[in-house]
Amino acid sequence: MSTLTFNEFDLLFKDLFHQTSTFTPTLNSKQPHPVNIFYDDEGLHFEVACTGLTKKDVEVKVEEDILKIVYNNEDEKGIHPGTIVRTLSKKSFNLAYKISSKYDLTQISANLDNGLLQLYIPISEKSKTQVIKIK
Repeated sequence: MSTLTFNEFDLLFKDLFHQTSTFTPTLNSKQPHPVNIFYDDEGLHFEVACTGLTKKDVEVKVEEDILKIVYNNEDEKGIHPGTIVRTLSKKSFNLAYKISSKYDLTQISANLDNGLLQLYIPISEKSKTQVIKIK
């Protein structure tokens, strides 16, 4: 049977992670899911990090004017007790974005390749600039 011994440094380090501390270890903090969103003259583009996921794992759906991107990891609770930092894991995410009527959500396209989910939403035809001929 082994006993744990602590030196002064160990106790100082332990105090940093004490629950009353204002410091939150990465393991316990809620980090935003990595997403890039940008637009151009053609439409709206999303890039969502999906490292280690397949297209069967991720659900992309549209409800009225809301774009939802969801991954639910059922095994997320099975974290090794000695884990300090867990950023390279399959954490669940539930992203939702209200999309302007300027974009045509019926024409959305999605591609998942090399851990990057790419979504493209084109500009609606009725939203594009129209030139009116004056009579």
